[in-house]
Amino acid sequence: MTVSPRARCATPAVAALMLALTVPAVGASSAVTDTPSGAARAVPARSGSPVSTVDHVAHFYAAYIDVLHDTGRGSLADGLRHHYLTSGLSKSLARWEAAHHRDGVLRAKGVPTAWQVTYQDSGMGHCWTHVNLTWRDQRHRVHHSDLIVQSDIATMRISDIRAE
Repeated sequence: MTVSPRARCATPAVAALMLALTVPAVGASSAVTDTPSGAARAVPARSGSPVSTVDHVAHFYAAYIDVLHDTGRGSLADGLRHHYLTSGLSKSLARWEAAHHRDGVLRAKGVPTAWQVTYQDSGMGHCWTHVNLTWRDQRHRVHHSDLIVQSDIATMRISDIRAE
């Protein structure tokens, strides 16, 4: 089944709206599990769709951050970049990383402790998402960094990443 560019453009907006409407309810209606201390807690649900450009960005950041956290930068992280990023962005990131000595996907050194992706805008064959990264320093203080990620709607590949 082929999906028109117009439908793909609407899919992230609908997904973002549905997420915004359902996320507050997740804590109240999600499954309950027992913790080792015997206290019950809600388990948040996570989902996605392979035809959503926003979910595609979220899946990339989820996998990329997990790989960096678990094994560091290596062939698996490079494979994720190859799959999710356009070749033009890959070349641009290589130049940026050589000049700044940081990870171009995260625009930072180290690995964030959490991430959140939300729909920003779309038009002219592109979709923009806002990526919020949560970091903890050595004193366990929390700070955030924000990225704007551009994707090509036709391929859903990430074509630009810039700090907000």
